[in-house]
Amino acid sequence: MAEKIRIDINSEGIQALLKSAGVEADLRARAARIAAAAGEGMEAGSRIGKTRARASVVTATRKAMKAEAENRALTRALDAGRG
Repeated sequence: MAEKIRIDINSEGIQALLKSAGVEADLRARAARIAAAAGEGMEAGSRIGKTRARASVVTATRKAMKAEAENRALTRALDAGRG
């Protein structure tokens, strides 16, 4: 018969990891790859939020806004951020 496994979650440790500079750097790099793949006028950014690090890619020019609206440039570029 299999033994029961007990897992104790260290919430403070997980919070520290989610807010760490390493996680933010990884997210920033992924966002930069997505922005580059989406094309000219896309801007990547990152920040540490209340509970975790975050990254985003936004349209910074009218040309980029048009590319997103008409061709879903950001949606099509998402695979560049994987891995």
